Amino acid sequence: MDPHLLRTFVAVARCGSFSQAARELGYTQSAVSQHIAVLESDLGAVLLRRRPVTPTGAGTRLLEHAGPLLLRLDAARADITRLTAAPATRIAVGVSPLAMTRQFTRTLAEVRQSHPRSEVTVRVLGRDALIREVATAALDIGLVDGMTAPNDPLHLPDADRLTATAVTEHPLAVALPGRHPLGTRAGLRLADLADARWIDAPNTAVPLGQLRTASGSDGYRASLSYEGTDAHGLIALVAAGQGLALLPQPVINGVPGISAVPVSAPRLVHRVEAVHSATLDGPAALLAAALVAPAE
Repeated sequence: MDPHLLRTFVAVARCGSFSQAARELGYTQSAVSQHIAVLESDLGAVLLRRRPVTPTGAGTRLLEHAGPLLLRLDAARADITRLTAAPATRIAVGVSPLAMTRQFTRTLAEVRQSHPRSEVTVRVLGRDALIREVATAALDIGLVDGMTAPNDPLHLPDADRLTATAVTEHPLAVALPGRHPLGTRAGLRLADLADARWIDAPNTAVPLGQLRTASGSDGYRASLSYEGTDAHGLIALVAAGQGLALLPQPVINGVPGISAVPVSAPRLVHRVEAVHSATLDGPAALLAAALVAPAE
């Protein structure tokens, strides 16, 4: 299967338009149509309905394979580039919103002091985008956070070719408005909050889908969706009574207008991991090693 044809198919399916995909890819519309026709002929299946442009059953199944396949190809190219390129003086770091810890900022400052000529870029990204950027070498290191059981690794999609190492683990707490009747509790069971009003903030708080999985409930319905990556904005919405959110306890302890009540069951933690290629070198490798080194 020609990866160029596969990329064209993914673009058309995502855009829902041959002409829009052509503009995005820099092809003519006729070239895009030809790519799709060749791919359909190769697979012996119709992949796209033309009016409107939507995937068929076979096309939907191909899309499930296409993302990991194309990411693996990009990651392979990035790995070879790393092996053959001169040692880099730049450090490009991606950080998911709740992984921007004091340990990270302190360690970054120490590495910059020892390598003052290094060019450093820090980007805040959603968790899925961050893993893709590290896999394709757009980022040297990713700091990604998530919910897991104590001492268990995060389940990171498409990260099987990357090195992932724990940086921190902290307790999780339910963020409640300051005068919420549950705010004085010593602990809360997640299952008891299944019918509460929640804020859906997948790039900032623990995603609601993970809460359903962890508690075995189909509750945790969103009363409001927050698509930002600014934790302060999310906390302000909680304080204003717009819904609850599950966050690392250190992030919300002592915040005015917020009550932070630890999760008593199930046993869960907020974990931050450093993710990078095994072929990392130069100042970026030094930063990665320093991030996961035990605290003195």
